[in-house]
Amino acid sequence: MIHDETHSILVVDDEKSMREFLEVLLSKQGYKVFCAKNGKQALKMIQKNDYDLILSDIRLGDITGLEVLREAKKKNVDMVVIMISAYSTTKIAVEAMNEGAYDFVPKPFDNKELKHTIQRALELKTLDLEREQTSSELRDNMHFNRIIGKSPGMQGIYKKIEQIASTKTNVLITGESGTGKELIALAIHENSDRKDKPFVVVNCGGIPDTLMESEFFGHVKGSFTGAIYDKKGLFEAAHQGTIFLDEIGELSTLLQVKLLRAVQETFVKPVGGTKEIKVDVRIISATNKKLEQEVIDGSFREDLFFRLNVIPIKVPPLRDRKGDVEILSRHFVEKYSQKMKKDIVKLSSYAIDFLNRYSFPGNVRELENLIERSVALSSTNIILPESLTISMHKKRRWIEGVTGQRFNLDDVEQGVDLDKILLIIEHAYLKKAMGIAGGNKSKAADYLNLSLRSIRYRLDKTGEDGLT
Repeated sequence: MIHDETHSILVVDDEKSMREFLEVLLSKQGYKVFCAKNGKQALKMIQKNDYDLILSDIRLGDITGLEVLREAKKKNVDMVVIMISAYSTTKIAVEAMNEGAYDFVPKPFDNKELKHTIQRALELKTLDLEREQTSSELRDNMHFNRIIGKSPGMQGIYKKIEQIASTKTNVLITGESGTGKELIALAIHENSDRKDKPFVVVNCGGIPDTLMESEFFGHVKGSFTGAIYDKKGLFEAAHQGTIFLDEIGELSTLLQVKLLRAVQETFVKPVGGTKEIKVDVRIISATNKKLEQEVIDGSFREDLFFRLNVIPIKVPPLRDRKGDVEILSRHFVEKYSQKMKKDIVKLSSYAIDFLNRYSFPGNVRELENLIERSVALSSTNIILPESLTISMHKKRRWIEGVTGQRFNLDDVEQGVDLDKILLIIEHAYLKKAMGIAGGNKSKAADYLNLSLRSIRYRLDKTGEDGLT
């Protein structure tokens, strides 16, 4: 097995024949091998150079392999060291492991087992480095302790949060379902002067109309059947803090009138009550609807819309957040690996490519659910494409977007260039087939059920002739 990335190994043994044997054995595996004939020479080499792994005998003539192990660990605590010895005892093995050795291999050893031990040790070291790199990258791309993303659209939102957080102005957050509107609302609250006061979340689409007024403004005992005690409303509960009205577009016309009064006058009156209660709340609303159109259609009050939409924030869908799918996926892999106590450290490059090609109509929420399910189902420490289970109707949507562009049949009403669309799709399939075939036109033609003459014509037409 030749390794894509050349790892360096220092072999320490006082027997010349063993050094030469190990050098040949490991060089054939694709490793870059260095040799030291005794412990003191090994210590000098360790001080001058960095090695990915040290393979050292216990008995070296001058100093012991355990001393080599200790010095190597002093220089680099993460150094991978494997001890070998013809004089193995349980005591020596335990001592070596306690000193930080990765493993102890007795002589005579089986060549395959030794190669497997070395390969496994280096793989774990690589995975540890990747895990550390991933964690560092996630920290660099995490904003306000909870929002992840580096795309230009999200960068603009971070800047706006910083600008408006300290104000009392109402905010309207719009965007498709699953884009993280509540996280943005919470970030605004936590970076405001109200951060130590309540952050009250109200799902306007999850409360029946008959109970909405009571939930918003509270009620007094006996005001209606079942009102057996006074109840504080959510606006009063959010006093001096922030109230987040999610799915604001679901409010009935009657509740819109009552909400408008509360926003304008900063007073609320409990159902059945006679006294108005002064409240100081900042209102952050969110919707996946186009409220401007709702206003035009007459289903949402224009005056309430303007009161809530003082500062608008539009959250881009995940398909428009270039580069964020991979970062978010890594975050969710780390999150659910820890939660499920599984040692999954990354997604394969093919899995990432698969995710990047999918349009994610459910946005970040769908991605998180997908990764959670994949971590639960994965039997390896790397997420592979086959672990990414997406329903068939969604797979078809992804295939339609194989070129990286999304084609919407509804666009036909506005007029489309069909020849251009078909050329883009044809180009993508030709490029994929030629890539799989290693540039062999005859093989690529077989993949696409074309004649050699036809694929030559198509490659020339799309400018992909000679593609490898």
